[in-house]
Amino acid sequence: MKKLLSNLTFQVLVAIVLGVIVGIYFKQFGPTAQLISKMFIKMITMLIGPIIFLTIVLGIAGMSDMKKVGRVGGKALLYFELVTSFALIIGVTVANIIRPGDGVVAHGADAAKLATYQKAAADMHWVDFFTNVIPSNAFDAFAKGDILQILFFAVLFGFGLSFMGESGQPVINLFNKLSKVFFNIMRIVMRVAPIGAFGGMAYTISTYGIKTLQPLASLMAAVYITCILFIFVVLNFICYLYKFSIWKYLKFIKEEILIVWGTSSSESALPGMMQKLEKFGCSRSVVGLVIPAGYSFNLDGTTIYLSMSVIFLAQVFHRPLSWEEQLTIIGIMMITSKGAAGVTGSGFIVLTLTLNAIKLIPVEGVAILLGVDRFMSEARAITNVIGNGIATIVIAKSEGEFHPASPQTPLR
Repeated sequence: MKKLLSNLTFQVLVAIVLGVIVGIYFKQFGPTAQLISKMFIKMITMLIGPIIFLTIVLGIAGMSDMKKVGRVGGKALLYFELVTSFALIIGVTVANIIRPGDGVVAHGADAAKLATYQKAAADMHWVDFFTNVIPSNAFDAFAKGDILQILFFAVLFGFGLSFMGESGQPVINLFNKLSKVFFNIMRIVMRVAPIGAFGGMAYTISTYGIKTLQPLASLMAAVYITCILFIFVVLNFICYLYKFSIWKYLKFIKEEILIVWGTSSSESALPGMMQKLEKFGCSRSVVGLVIPAGYSFNLDGTTIYLSMSVIFLAQVFHRPLSWEEQLTIIGIMMITSKGAAGVTGSGFIVLTLTLNAIKLIPVEGVAILLGVDRFMSEARAITNVIGNGIATIVIAKSEGEFHPASPQTPLR
């Protein structure tokens, strides 16, 4: 019994259940619960930049073949594009079969929030997106917590350190020690994960309430069903091709999945996922390159949600879409879904941008989704985390950089 009570997975699960109960019966606790959740996510966020930087630098500096770094990055981006394209197609297909928008009446919603997303979508420019990858100041990238900028700087730093040869070894030794320090801090922070999960769930239920789900329950069900199908059909097939079990992989990262479920934030699992994937057998260099890039470019769950939302809104506004128009939407979203990488509220920004681009559905329809978006964020975030982990294992195996640490490491 004592062993069960001290198990982090059990603690997080109990905390989520308690959060639901408190959210239903003690709605006044909502603001406090939000504060608790935000504090936990902030503690995780403060570790993300240094951990990504140190992991990438140590991985690249330890590689003898610098061409391998470019090859890993190229493979990862190709994989991301192929898999997210499948996610788009599956989302559109399921939305056409289930038709969650039939019978839903369009009502007005929060005009101020809608205006914010419309302005953000209008302000997005591709040139700005690409130039923003390069930080104007390396320290500023860490201060803002911009994953793409930290990734860019870490790759350059790793290359620079590798060119020093033996003279760079003292720096590598120092970074190895610093990396252990940050992962030790992470272990301390993860002990309060149940409290963070409790706060996140209590806030969601107390603020939005179960009743808000009823009008759009069909869309929620469709999104959850599609995410489950994507994980256990598409991703499971990929696991089969690369000879490892998705069930044992999911069991291996169960704590991270529960934390994401409780906090509705995929970032809360990022440091833990990096450490778990190294234990699983992926090399540090592959983990350091693929996971941070995946958090910006391999958002399978978000992609499913966006594609289904467009079809849903077309059904709500009784605007039948031909297959040619739906293929056009898929093509546009393959581009726009990359444009808001790392932007807060990126889901709504991309959706608004897409509706503005296709001009087939009223952009005001985004407001319909504002009330229930929080309840679908868990499905999106969990799918994103699972997909990024599988991407890392696939790239590691394709590069010969997958070396299970022990016979107990789960494969088949």
